[in-house]
Amino acid sequence: MERSFKKEVQSLRLGDGETFHGEGILAVTKALLQSGVSYVGGYQGAPVSHLLDVLIDAEDIMAELGVHLETCSNEASAAAMLGASINYPLRGAVTWKSIVGTNVAADALSNLSSPGVIGGAMIILGEDYGEGASVIQERSYAYALKSSMWLLDPRPDLPSIVRTVEMGFELSEASHAPVMLELRIRACHATGEFSAKDNRKGIASGLDKLAGPPRFNYNRLSHPPVIYSQEKLKVDERLPAARAFIREHKLNEIIPGDLADVGIIVMGGLTNSVLRALERMGLADVFGTSRVPLLVLNVVYPLVPEEIREFCATKRAVLVVEEGSPDYIEQAVNVELRRGDIQTKVLGKGALPNAGEYTSDVLLEGLAAFVQAASPAGVDADGVAAKARSLFAHKAKAAAALGPLPPRPPAFCTGCPERPVFSALKLMQRELGPAHISADIGCHSFGTLPPFSMGNTILGYGMSLASAAAVGPNMDKRSIAIMGDGGFWHNGLITGVASNLFNKGDGVLIVMQNGYTSATGQQYMPSSLTNRDGAAPGMDIEKTLRSMGVTWLRKVRTYGVANMVKTLKEAMRSAEHGLKVIIADGECMLARQRRVRAEDAVKLERGERVTRTRYGVDDEICTGDHSCIRLSGCPSLTVKPSPDPLRTDPVANVIDSCVGCGLCGEVAHAAVLCPSFYRAEIVRNTTMWDRTLFRLRQKVIGWLGGYAGEVSA
Repeated sequence: MERSFKKEVQSLRLGDGETFHGEGILAVTKALLQSGVSYVGGYQGAPVSHLLDVLIDAEDIMAELGVHLETCSNEASAAAMLGASINYPLRGAVTWKSIVGTNVAADALSNLSSPGVIGGAMIILGEDYGEGASVIQERSYAYALKSSMWLLDPRPDLPSIVRTVEMGFELSEASHAPVMLELRIRACHATGEFSAKDNRKGIASGLDKLAGPPRFNYNRLSHPPVIYSQEKLKVDERLPAARAFIREHKLNEIIPGDLADVGIIVMGGLTNSVLRALERMGLADVFGTSRVPLLVLNVVYPLVPEEIREFCATKRAVLVVEEGSPDYIEQAVNVELRRGDIQTKVLGKGALPNAGEYTSDVLLEGLAAFVQAASPAGVDADGVAAKARSLFAHKAKAAAALGPLPPRPPAFCTGCPERPVFSALKLMQRELGPAHISADIGCHSFGTLPPFSMGNTILGYGMSLASAAAVGPNMDKRSIAIMGDGGFWHNGLITGVASNLFNKGDGVLIVMQNGYTSATGQQYMPSSLTNRDGAAPGMDIEKTLRSMGVTWLRKVRTYGVANMVKTLKEAMRSAEHGLKVIIADGECMLARQRRVRAEDAVKLERGERVTRTRYGVDDEICTGDHSCIRLSGCPSLTVKPSPDPLRTDPVANVIDSCVGCGLCGEVAHAAVLCPSFYRAEIVRNTTMWDRTLFRLRQKVIGWLGGYAGEVSA
């Protein structure tokens, strides 16, 4: 995994009355254990800021409580785990990443929400929204509405997060409905403290197992004809029960203020950002006391009509701070006020943007616009707006003084084993012409960016081969699909490979086999060399493909660019009809560097010989053509001024971040560019043979240098 929580998870053992200090994601885990869960799981290729990694590191603590941990192959299998709560009083939680994970899990979630649950069932979502997000810009709110699952959005401080998790299970059981808890990244990494409680075992667990299933009850199935009565139960019983619980236990908060004629209704997760913006405008202090009253929605669905009406009844205007589109909450607030014949003016989208992340600057500008529009009694609205504008002016001056920041587009890591494959694809297309390339989710999606700019579509994780199904038959050249090994096990095996073989498709599939689900922190998967216990999972992509009927299959080391180009040409030119699979094999360089550094440290401590490979460019030979850079795009390969005063073009240069993967030299060889690259080995704890060989080489080089000088003279 990307980060280890082995030390931090010991705080999960804290007991009643002890003070917990740490990150939000650890607080969520502690809250789960305090809530008496019987099982937890999730898709580890889509972490909610390391939640599943924390659970894995805390596996021994959970084992003491009998909590079962499942690392699922995708989000659908994680969602299906919650079926344990349909018939049994088992509390359970699963996790994945926001809307893209919920899309995959949608079928299981619909079949879960229809019969409802007996034990509390919670889905913890990483609400990855805004310009810093890596997923489709959609909200999880639509799924809550569609399936009648309650959506929690806790205020991002540790006591609120912990209480929301604990009360979320009780809400689920009181209303017999699953709940979703969304966490923004800032909530996951917020630090703070709260008073801990004792961890507790679930009603049943691996230590206290259930005696057997209950008496068969057809009403617990999501199947006709009972699905029609289940839909009625959602509206007539579960929704009123949820609203009554939310109101009774005060899950939503009121932050009072003296400006009683205006107010703000805010999603819980945005509360701190709103308070900070108000503080910058002089309408709040740094301790969270606000002059403008706030209704903090720690439960954003369902809304409680009585809470909305009571908050708005005495106010001339309220602002709804709802990130994203559509404006579900704003619409609901308007409906409830009209139903109650309350004429409070509702502002939201318009004062604030219709779409996009509500950053500090966005909120500052939107709140200033609201204050000017509402003109609360006792406030100089124009003065507040002027103060907000002055903050922006100061920022503009600072930006002008600094000048434009250099762009930092995302890219492959230095030495990434997937980069050479795109170099090979570029070389292959130089000779055979352009081909349709179906891209996929994962590290390899960086191939869509310069210098490669390859990939015509991205349709979903593991769906590259499926997305090319209608392209290949309508083009005069075979299409190429690129898929990671994580995507292969997540979805690609069924939606891509099985479908292609069943329909007798004819195309090329490149599977990037780097050994981990790498883009999200190097989590293990079925074909990793080891799993979280250190044992081999025993599954293999090559054997799986052959067992399914793939006959044209080649396994190629990714760094061998010339061999990869040759294999690609063979696949594109082959007269054999059918799926052609190239397994591009190369361990994730980040994972390899971490592994090798640890191994080398042990060797150095023992006094053993350790070598490190580096590559460089001979300044005198480099022509300044820079084809090597255009074909590899390696961050370690850059330019510098030529040391020759008679040459104005810069020469290529390999900087210190080089990890010795050899791609630059491989590309130079495969593309027949130039012989300017050299390979060197840095040796530590040298042997007698190393030192003797070094002295010999120095003498030969010196002699050749002198001989060359005599010839030129």
